[in-house]
Amino acid sequence: MTDLQPASIELLNESHTLDDLHRFVQRYPRLLVLTGAGISTDSGIPGYRDDNGAWKRSPPITLQEFLGTLAMRQRYWARSMIGWPVVERAQPNAAHTALVRLEAAGHVPTLVTQNVDGLHQRAGSREVIELHGGIDGVTCLDCGMQHTRASIQRTLEANNPALLSVSADTAADGDAHLEWHDLGAFRIPACSNCGGLLKPAVVFFGESVPKERIEAASQALDAADALLVVGSSLMVYSGYRFCVWAHKQGKPVAAINLGRTRADPLLSLKIAAPCADTLTSLAGRLALD
Repeated sequence: MTDLQPASIELLNESHTLDDLHRFVQRYPRLLVLTGAGISTDSGIPGYRDDNGAWKRSPPITLQEFLGTLAMRQRYWARSMIGWPVVERAQPNAAHTALVRLEAAGHVPTLVTQNVDGLHQRAGSREVIELHGGIDGVTCLDCGMQHTRASIQRTLEANNPALLSVSADTAADGDAHLEWHDLGAFRIPACSNCGGLLKPAVVFFGESVPKERIEAASQALDAADALLVVGSSLMVYSGYRFCVWAHKQGKPVAAINLGRTRADPLLSLKIAAPCADTLTSLAGRLALD
């Protein structure tokens, strides 16, 4: 049997198997699950990073850039106009469904996600904390009015018909690899209530996660036996912090992820395999216990 003692500072042995993960959950039955972009790639939503944790493209826009200039807002909304329909059409995959089964069996009282695609809720997960918000909403920074992203898409397409014929590869979280020659003419959306500045209801890079979400996730970790990371390189501190906190509490941390994670030195167990296959098999085995 593979050693599942709390992680040391030594480099993680990545030879663990599904048998090891099954035993891990039997030993630590109440998991706080933390998911990242890797769980949604089977739904057709590209991830941010490669197997080494490096950006697959230039880093996403920061809050400071978005607020700083009209040109950056034009760039953001033009790329979003092309990329967002991919997220809108995406459907939950087998990994999302398996986590719903694990929740129903009592193994996942709370799920924390770094994703903004809403696929966990659409799959049927009930106790979900969205650390970075949801891409399906847009907030007016002036009057606070909430808009649906679908309504903003209709405005974007009506005001920028020339972009409808432009093709671009999709990127993570409703973005697209678009460098349009006529961005200066792109008309960004404004609040229908006050004409104010609109921002997607997500946490941008350079923006803090709301305190209440961190507190709720921290309380869920306190109540859990262990932490299971699924499909995340944990390169962003908003997710990595939970591994640090679990380690300080003496709670083991396991991960299902293809490639390196920032928390590898803290892990007790790591399965380097696809999320969907691993979680589906795990849920099936636990149902037979």
